[in-house]
Amino acid sequence: MKFVILLDIFFELLAKRKVTATYLAQKHELSIRTIYRYVDLLSMCVPVFVLQGRNGGICISDSYKLPVGFMTKEEYESAIEALSVMYSQIPEERFLAAQRKLSSRIKSEIRNLTLSGEIGSIIVDSSSWGDSRFQEKIRLTENCIRDCSVLEIDYRSRIGETTKRKIEPHTLVFKQGIWYVYAYCRKQSAFRLFRLGRIYSAFITGETFTKRTFKREDIPLNYWSNEVESVNVLLEIRENAFADAQDWLGVENLQKRGENWYAELFLPSDETLVKKIIALGDGVIVKEPNDLREKVKLQAQKIAKLYE
Repeated sequence: MKFVILLDIFFELLAKRKVTATYLAQKHELSIRTIYRYVDLLSMCVPVFVLQGRNGGICISDSYKLPVGFMTKEEYESAIEALSVMYSQIPEERFLAAQRKLSSRIKSEIRNLTLSGEIGSIIVDSSSWGDSRFQEKIRLTENCIRDCSVLEIDYRSRIGETTKRKIEPHTLVFKQGIWYVYAYCRKQSAFRLFRLGRIYSAFITGETFTKRTFKREDIPLNYWSNEVESVNVLLEIRENAFADAQDWLGVENLQKRGENWYAELFLPSDETLVKKIIALGDGVIVKEPNDLREKVKLQAQKIAKLYE
C-alpha cells in the first residue's frame, strides 16, 4: 500500500508540478502528517521539496522529467494496447487520457532532448585547455557559415582513409562533447554531418554559395541514440569523482546513502558509457547491471596490459 501511494504522489507531481498536502491527504484518506512522511521518503530519490506560505505546496523540480529510455518502445505500445482493452470494458475518459499521454510521449521523448537554439539563449566557449588549433578550426568554419564561403577539406574517416571534399557549411553542431559542421557536400550532393576533429586540413576556395533551405528536424541529431537501448545503471560515486559525476549525471541524480554517494538512472548502453566510466578511474564503481561491470572490467584489463 505504501508503494502505491508513493507512486501516486510521484505521478501527481509529474503531472501538476505542485500539489497541496491537504489535497493528497483527502485523496488517500490519510493525515497531513502522514503525507509529509511519504514526501520525505520520496525526496530521497526525487527532487521533491515543500514550499511554505500562501502559494506553497509540495513541489517537484521543473527540470525533472522521467528519464529517456524509462520504457522501451515495445513497453509503451504494450501499455497503450492494455489501456485500449480497459477502455473497451470500462469506457471511462481517464483511460483515453492516459492512452493519449503515452502516445505523445513516444513521439516527443527524443525530440525534447534538443535545445531551442534561439539566439542569445546559449553561449558556448569553444576554447580548449591546450592546443589552440582546434579553436581556429571552429572559428574558420563559423566565418565560412557567416560569409557563405565554400571550404575544401581533407576528411579522414573512422578507419583513417582521407578524402578531399568541397562543402558548403550551414551550421555548427555540438553533441556529446564533439563538434560537427552540418554542411552540403558537393561530392555526395547532400547534406552531411562532418566531425571537426576529423578534418585534417581546410582551405577557403574563394567560391561562395547560396544557403540552402533546411529545417532543424533535418539535422540527424538523434543519429547517435536511436538504436541504442538504455539500461538501469547503479553507480557508486567516490569523493574524488563527485564533482565530475555532478557535471555528467546532474546533481539531482546523486543520492547519499550512509557514507557514499550513488546514482541510479537509465543510460544508453554503448561503448561511450564504458569509456566515460573508465575516464573517471577509481572514482566510480558500477554496481549494476553485471554485464556493464564486466565490460568496464574487461576494458580496464586491456588498458592495464598496455602498461605492463
